[in-house]
Amino acid sequence: MTGYEYSRTWFDFSFENTHKIKPNHTAIYFFAIERCNRLGWKEEFGFPTDLAMEALGIKNYKTYIRALQDLVDWGFIKWIQKSKNQYTANIIALAKNNNAATQALDKAMSIRHPKPVGANYQGIASIDKQVNYKTINLETLKKKLLIEVKDFEVDIDQKLLFNWAIKFQELFLKNLKDKGAPLKKIKEASFEEFVDPIQEMLENDGITETHLQLAYELLHKDEFWKGIILDTSKLQEKISQLLAQGKKAVEIKDMDRRVQHKIKSYD
Repeated sequence: MTGYEYSRTWFDFSFENTHKIKPNHTAIYFFAIERCNRLGWKEEFGFPTDLAMEALGIKNYKTYIRALQDLVDWGFIKWIQKSKNQYTANIIALAKNNNAATQALDKAMSIRHPKPVGANYQGIASIDKQVNYKTINLETLKKKLLIEVKDFEVDIDQKLLFNWAIKFQELFLKNLKDKGAPLKKIKEASFEEFVDPIQEMLENDGITETHLQLAYELLHKDEFWKGIILDTSKLQEKISQLLAQGKKAVEIKDMDRRVQHKIKSYD
């Protein structure tokens, strides 16, 4: 199916089931279509919860996961692998839903927007197509200097990682400048060098954005760690030790068990 066919099927279904449909259903489904498209229409693809919630402005995890489950129950999305929490990605697939009736919506639209008659009829308004800046191919982006990357060049899938990378790069440059140390190495770091360790921490190491924020705050003021952690690779290596020695109050229930174990090993 094409993106147009997914869209048409969805609105046929929603018109027939107005008592069920909420805006979040439409937003999540179309974001899933968009992500699948950007990944080259893969049959199965990752659908990160935090990314989707941020992109769609959904603040409550339960609201999000209920709407996603509805889409599964209605036959628009298939679970391939369900995430364990809001910090890990679901694996899903778009499903071909043939249950929606098409005649009712077609008829309604025809009645409400009859075709004008008359030889002199012209369209009411022209269609202005929005012009968007183009994102850069990921492989090209990875080699580009992080400091030169513009926000509009980054695909939405990488936006969260990019924002954290920029945040830490600016902090590392400030810490180096305060110590009178050379800035060249950090300024010439590539997108890949700064973003990949952050991605690994969030996806594989059990680190959450809460942990990254705590580490960021500690690296603002702890003179010892300012001189040790000067890039995100070192941050990935030392973050558990940093949090353990930073004397910050971290809620145990919010922490991945792997992170708890690492921090306890440094206590």
